[in-house]
Amino acid sequence: MIVRTLAECEQSERRVKSETGTWESTRMLLKDDNMGFSFHITTIYANTETHIHYQNHLESVYCMSGDGEIEDLADGKIYPIKPGTLYILDKHDNHLLRGGSEDMKLACVFNPPLSGKEVHDADGVYALDSE
Repeated sequence: MIVRTLAECEQSERRVKSETGTWESTRMLLKDDNMGFSFHITTIYANTETHIHYQNHLESVYCMSGDGEIEDLADGKIYPIKPGTLYILDKHDNHLLRGGSEDMKLACVFNPPLSGKEVHDADGVYALDSE
């Protein structure tokens, strides 16, 4: 059994901040936990925009607090995000994630799992872990 608290993880190397200053992510469950997925609590800062295109991963995201929007770059459609919203990137969707008037706190699940230090490259991609 694995038991961790968010507070403990936030005080460890599991807390990763983006170089762009638009988000931070506390990776509570990672590849080396051998569960087949990873679980993160991510904060998207208010009034920011992040380009994301997970070509190597699928992700489900549940909004716990805050507000924002996601824009699908394939068709230009914009979806509001607020508490209770779940969005699923099931087709490696190329998108823009925007923080609204307040920080968004999101619960995220990745498959395959992340190893822990990933940040978006210039194309919004997390590299596939080669281990």
